[in-house]
Amino acid sequence: MSETPQILFNDGAAYERFMGIWSRLAGDVFLDWVAPAPGLRWADIGCGNGASTELLLDRCAPALVEGIDPSPDQLAYARDRLAGRPARFRQGSAMDLPYADGSFDAAVMALVLFFVPDPARGVAEMTRVVASGGTVAAYAWDMLGGGFPIAVIQDVMRESGLPVPLPPSVEASRRESMRALWSAAGLRDVALRPITVSRHFADFDTYWTTSVQGPALSAVMAGIPAAEAEALKERVRSRLPIDPAGGITATATANAVKGLKP
Repeated sequence: MSETPQILFNDGAAYERFMGIWSRLAGDVFLDWVAPAPGLRWADIGCGNGASTELLLDRCAPALVEGIDPSPDQLAYARDRLAGRPARFRQGSAMDLPYADGSFDAAVMALVLFFVPDPARGVAEMTRVVASGGTVAAYAWDMLGGGFPIAVIQDVMRESGLPVPLPPSVEASRRESMRALWSAAGLRDVALRPITVSRHFADFDTYWTTSVQGPALSAVMAGIPAAEAEALKERVRSRLPIDPAGGITATATANAVKGLKP
């Protein structure tokens, strides 16, 4: 079996069709739970194509959002989508944030924590750049609990002997891991909750095309013969309930965590 491909984020539009919509569905519930005050200075760590930044701008009336991400292509998409709004973007690492201590009132990672090679360092950096009394929060798909939006496709791939790309720090998506990370960073009033959301697709083909063109599967699908891809597609189709109108409703679950800096 060939080496499992890495998950690479280099197409902002493709990411938006696949994960950006899922991110907003989970993010709406997440922000209701965090319940931030208006007028805050936010750090959006791993902002990607700006989906989470846009949600902060739409929902939280921030004074400013600073987004940081390692992908120049994703950042270019984010700058275009949010031109003229109070958001700034720069390229960088979650493990070495280019901000002074206490620069923000809140820091968030939206579907990012499990992509950080050293999650403890990433949470420590978020904590460092937040002022006393500020919020450090995150949500991530429950990858090991079957919560990823395309978990059914991944299950069928494994059964078929195909490699399934996973984030480098997948264990960080567990609630118990999140609690440990937030507590180790010295945060107080640490709280956790699951977030379950659903997304409707007009038909199975729309669900399939959207899912396999995302960064989690595109490299795998490009590397297998067309007949094998078609067989995989049909096995997935047989696993999903299709409503009378031909639509598909997919469900995903994220784990969320928040804490306050002393």
